[in-house]
Amino acid sequence: MSEEFEIKNKVANSGLVNFDITDLYPKGKRLGIDIKDFLWEGMILKEKDFREKIANIDAEVYRDAYVYIYCSEDVIIPLWAYFLITSKVTDPAKKVVFGNREDLEVLLMHNAIQTYDFSELRDKRVLVKGCSDESIPNNAYVELVEQLKPLVKSLMFGEACSNVPIFKN
Repeated sequence: MSEEFEIKNKVANSGLVNFDITDLYPKGKRLGIDIKDFLWEGMILKEKDFREKIANIDAEVYRDAYVYIYCSEDVIIPLWAYFLITSKVTDPAKKVVFGNREDLEVLLMHNAIQTYDFSELRDKRVLVKGCSDESIPNNAYVELVEQLKPLVKSLMFGEACSNVPIFKN
């Protein structure tokens, strides 16, 4: 085939580095513990009953899981109750947080971004992939820009064929 009719992959030859934030997404099961399930009539924390119910938790259920502790009822929960639940499941779990599932995801992605070594992207033209199969919290993209801006030559968002320029250094 002559060079005149040769098909060239301009994206591959552009020096653009594709970065998929889902590569940072921590894999593993997510499990919630609703404190309401440990309350008398779902409304009142009776210490003796509460302690018995916590003692009966099968902590192995939470092995290697990301756990979030929350209360789906609008009741007053003493702070020590969170301590007690956390102490029961923290050893087998990968991570335990207070809050809902979204709070857990924000924290996990924050930790992943803060500990990732972005040095391989220094002075590169970086395209952050726009679509993913995982539900990535918006805050993760904000933190990603904070990490990349001082390092990269340029930053774009989307797909190679239709991206949004974010900045150029």
